[in-house]
Amino acid sequence: MADVQLTGERIAYHRKRLGLSQVELASLIGRSDSWLSQVERGVRAVDRMAVLQKAADVLGVPVAELRGTEPDDAKATERPGGSEALRLVLTGSPAIAVLGGQAQALTRERLAELRERRDHIWLAVHGGRYVELAPSVASLIPELEQAVMAGANAKLTQAARSLLSDTYQAVAAAMAKLGEAQAASIAADRAAFAAEMLHDRLAVAASLFRMAQTFLTLGQIGQAQAVARTVIGGLDQGAVGEPLPETLSLCGAFHLVLATTAARDNDGLQAHWHLDRAEEIADHLGGDRNDFGTEFGQTNVALHAVGVAAELGDAEEALDLARRIEPGRLSAERRAGYNINLAQAHAIRSQIDDALWCLEEAERLSAKQTRTDRVARAVARDLIRLSGSQPRPELRELAERFRVWP
Repeated sequence: MADVQLTGERIAYHRKRLGLSQVELASLIGRSDSWLSQVERGVRAVDRMAVLQKAADVLGVPVAELRGTEPDDAKATERPGGSEALRLVLTGSPAIAVLGGQAQALTRERLAELRERRDHIWLAVHGGRYVELAPSVASLIPELEQAVMAGANAKLTQAARSLLSDTYQAVAAAMAKLGEAQAASIAADRAAFAAEMLHDRLAVAASLFRMAQTFLTLGQIGQAQAVARTVIGGLDQGAVGEPLPETLSLCGAFHLVLATTAARDNDGLQAHWHLDRAEEIADHLGGDRNDFGTEFGQTNVALHAVGVAAELGDAEEALDLARRIEPGRLSAERRAGYNINLAQAHAIRSQIDDALWCLEEAERLSAKQTRTDRVARAVARDLIRLSGSQPRPELRELAERFRVWP
């Protein structure tokens, strides 16, 4: 990644070389002059390649001219506890599960027990309790694989396959939140395969939602957009009569993916268009839902609106939108993300204390998710730089926890 201080200095140098003011350059690249001022002073990173490319184009220099060198975040990030065990669950072919011993007979009672364990895994994911996932998943996935491959009863086997797909989706969701993109991709792919065997288009769409989330984690914006657009088009074409609420929830969730990708690509017009579509769907459904673990609903749309505003650098709008939200309705995982977005908005305005409080609240809700989150780490780094050469103790402790010392 680019050295923030060096990149800022080079942008300022080439701006002045062309005789442009900060207001003029900011307008040309679609950012605010306050954002550009922070970039040039080295207190804010240009963390999206599309924006850096646009600045390079305006300034008439290669992107490489504006970039420096900074230690790779991936190397600096501590792997969270439990993720190694989750990765081991995904190691090798699912067929290996059959070699693990004699599968238990699949009965209705057994299926009910497996379903209860699946529900527990989703509760842990949404609660940000990732450490406790490993032993639960390590036992459940092999048992479900064995039940599916045994094929004793067609109806029960299909039900077990549905649980298997949903469990893999839960693992994909957790791994994406922990920044474990490769493992998340494997889990999402296996969820999709199990769903395809069910011939259940909604289950396939739900597994592809996890794939899109993985692409977001990897920063592969184009691929996340391609998946989201394809699924929305497929669900629209396959709809007969009034769409099921589950179908609408998935469409809405994918519109939120597209809103996020557009914001990261600095396309405010598209970001707000997709937010509007998601809001229309949420209003039609009414209330908050959690179909396929998406937590889609009016509150989640409002949270994404805050995130989009913060990504676009509009801190005032983000904080204004936040005043109208009651995030307590959603899971700890989503509330942690909400506080990360608030921290980002406060950091843009150089409000160190408020940003620090939001990051600490996000950590309280889901520490491992927060400390591996791309935005949270960028905000933590910004706070250290904003605090000058002698950060106070709580900021030094924050830097240690997030491993973001400049």
